Amino acid sequence: MSVAFVLIRVIPGKEHEVYDRVSTLKYVTEIHPLLGEFDILVRIDTEDMSEIGKLIIQDIRSISGVVDTKTLAEIKL
Repeated sequence: MSVAFVLIRVIPGKEHEVYDRVSTLKYVTEIHPLLGEFDILVRIDTEDMSEIGKLIIQDIRSISGVVDTKTLAEIKL
């Protein structure tokens, strides 16, 4: 199992719309609205790390209202 946390920046006024859309994605296991530089924090769980980039680009960044993302990938120590 691979885990990543994605910080999402949203166009002002689109927070609810983006939150609702992201929360329906099957690989999203947690979603939290934020105050500050980013508007939403998402936890993604996938079978393979190579899936994460594809999912972010195709499914999250393509949502209307998403301005930017920052991805933090979990590593095994």
